[in-house]
Amino acid sequence: MTALQLYDTTLRDGAQTEGISYSVQDKLHITQKLDELGVHYVEGGWPGSNPKDAEFFKRAKKLRLRNALLTAFGSTRYASNASRDSNLRALLEAETPIVTIFGKSWNLHVRDVLRISLDENLKLIADSVAFLSRHGRRVIYDAEHFFDGHKEDASYALSSIKAAVEAGAESIALCDTNGGSLPHEITEITAQVKQALSVPLGIHTHNDSDLAVANAIAAVRAGCVQVQGTMNGYGERCGNANLVSLISVLQLKMGLSCLADDKIKELTETAHYVAEVSNMAQHPHQPFVGAAAFAHKGGVHVNAVMKNPRTYEHIDPALIGNERRILVSELSGRSSLVFKAKDLALDLTKETPQAKRLLKLLQQLEHEGYHFEAAEGSLELLLKRQLKRFKPFFTLESFRIIMEKHGSRVVSEATIKVRVDGIAEQTAAEGDGPVNALDNAIRKALKQFYCQSARADRIPG
Repeated sequence: MTALQLYDTTLRDGAQTEGISYSVQDKLHITQKLDELGVHYVEGGWPGSNPKDAEFFKRAKKLRLRNALLTAFGSTRYASNASRDSNLRALLEAETPIVTIFGKSWNLHVRDVLRISLDENLKLIADSVAFLSRHGRRVIYDAEHFFDGHKEDASYALSSIKAAVEAGAESIALCDTNGGSLPHEITEITAQVKQALSVPLGIHTHNDSDLAVANAIAAVRAGCVQVQGTMNGYGERCGNANLVSLISVLQLKMGLSCLADDKIKELTETAHYVAEVSNMAQHPHQPFVGAAAFAHKGGVHVNAVMKNPRTYEHIDPALIGNERRILVSELSGRSSLVFKAKDLALDLTKETPQAKRLLKLLQQLEHEGYHFEAAEGSLELLLKRQLKRFKPFFTLESFRIIMEKHGSRVVSEATIKVRVDGIAEQTAAEGDGPVNALDNAIRKALKQFYCQSARADRIPG
């Protein structure tokens, strides 16, 4: 298998997502997790831009990374001399083996943003790369807005990356920074660059046209060997290329080695971990790793999947650590109920009279407003009751909730009375709101009968 390098920029580009604000500790946790997954490069941030990133690189020196090379990010010099540029100095002080710097490839940015001559911009690029190389850093040069620049002035865009290579950059990342390019444009331009340069190429795409993953794949097919992106596609505006999807496609569908075979199975767990640390809800419909990525609801689909999963699944979900889910609703057929019953060790087949009766009951209840696909515990109770397999672990006799305001604090207290095997137990507990108070109270009441209820996600039965 041809090997590709994974370059993760969750901690820098991903941190620019609206709603994400990483602490230093968050960034350390994610770095460790990405290293465990087997990512080759972890871009930790821009040490010259803010105190948090500077502190991160200081503390990251104590991390024992086994797979990932920590990378500091910055720009070409601002000062008239590279040795006096505070941004470049901060990159050296980060003491990372790899430094990634970006510069301008689009004459529009040189003219309207930097407001310098095209030749002066080439000198900025060359000076910055050479300075870092002289100080022992391996340099990856990110050619910002390269594809837009190439479409407007191909000669100048190529001269900007050649300046970086001649100054010592070990590889060039071609960036579709505005996310507006199309796959065929990425393919054509990347192929031209590969013919013009001898150093390895990387691809950095954004998702403003919903094509970041497709564009990155196109670039790989045209010769790029490094893929930059973020976990779960986090990033400014519409996000960056989703590394989760890219890894899955490149390795499982294209035969290109990104992760060790035993590590790709950790992809779903890693994606959910990063989402949790990022304080972002994991999108259930996210391809490959979402909770609904392999969820089947329609009766025809379920029937087919039970006979052969390939009928409605493009890969085995276990390959990336996900799992198949069968949803039961009014759209379901008997196959869905049989599948659920099997999971619960209940004796039910499509041919048994109970299956048809249960399906009609389910459809009637959903018509009345019940919603079982999001309440699998309720579905379990329904099936067990209808099949005479339900065991009542306790009987709820009464409960009461009191909410009081004490200054600025609202206190919820629940009193509950249950009966287990003829023995009554009444107790009370406070909670963060009435539902939490009830939950705490019932766990407290059942603790002496079922010790696991004190820590379980739900009460037995």
